[in-house]
Amino acid sequence: MRFSMQREVLLKPLQQVIGVVERRQTLPVLANVLVQLNDGRVSLTTSDLEVELAGSAEVEMGEAGEITIPARKLFDIVKALPDGAKVELSLNGERVQLKAGRSRYTLAALPATEFPQSEIGEVVERVKVPQAELKALIERTGFAMAVQDVRFYLNGLLLERRGEGLRAVATDGHRLALADWNADGEPGRQVIVPRKGVLELQRLLGSAEGEVELAFSRNHVQVHLDDGMLVSKLIDGRFPDYEAVIPAVADVPVIIDRDELRAALQRAAILSNEKYRGIRVELAAETLRISAHNPEQEEAVEEVPAECAAQEWAIGFNVNYVLDALAAISTEQVVLRLRDGNSSMLVEAPESKAIRHVVMPLRL
Repeated sequence: MRFSMQREVLLKPLQQVIGVVERRQTLPVLANVLVQLNDGRVSLTTSDLEVELAGSAEVEMGEAGEITIPARKLFDIVKALPDGAKVELSLNGERVQLKAGRSRYTLAALPATEFPQSEIGEVVERVKVPQAELKALIERTGFAMAVQDVRFYLNGLLLERRGEGLRAVATDGHRLALADWNADGEPGRQVIVPRKGVLELQRLLGSAEGEVELAFSRNHVQVHLDDGMLVSKLIDGRFPDYEAVIPAVADVPVIIDRDELRAALQRAAILSNEKYRGIRVELAAETLRISAHNPEQEEAVEEVPAECAAQEWAIGFNVNYVLDALAAISTEQVVLRLRDGNSSMLVEAPESKAIRHVVMPLRL
């Protein structure tokens, strides 16, 4: 195997696939990138046995072949080379030689036959989604995924077919985020994509106008991009009944300027309890009052103009959860839907159900 190409052309697919390569590996070959050259294109593949990433690029000249090379070392070398450098890579026995100008590198290699590649199985459903829309779905919901929760089915993102569209849902048990794209039909197939696969997909997706195809098999999802591909195992578990968590009745709608509310929450959070991050919310006539306390007996009080009716109750929330929900909505105003001092808060855009966030109450 031998090929040559410009540094920038090789660096792009390396950046696409390097994310799944862990510092510590259960198998030595998982620290390597599988390099395959066929028909004038080089393809690069990495895997951690849960998520597999692939990228490709055209080469200027080359001889077909395949080998695995230490991924981090190759990436660091190519990244450190000067702009415009021409990279030549060749296989010499059990070593790979890389040349660029006056620079010479020799890297250890492992046979391509040792590299584990995903067996996807029979595809049972395909969905085509615009790249920008799929990225928006993930950005509006992915932050609510659990991190290493014992309820393993929460450590991922639910994708649900809704008619010809798609719904994304994530929850960590304390908050829930839901976003729809063209989801105006009956519920269909549900899959749970693990957290790492979701984060890698979010990183790979751009704002291009092109479509992305998601192919679902029994245990995997395969995402086809322009010059790359992601394959992820699915979480085998039953996602909670998320619709039961969304408040069906909210007697007290609060319409408020999103930026003003975010700024007030960020200021109040400075004096909140560092462990629980609790804030207290009270509704006065045409005003939302936010207060925070900490063990040092310090206090912050913010008042934000709002369209709401005065109430005699107060409710507590984790300020970070509310800020995350507001960051995922892009409208000038938001609607906070409350029922009483013990119920969850629903955060959504005015006159739209496409993005909904639920924040559970916090006992102060």
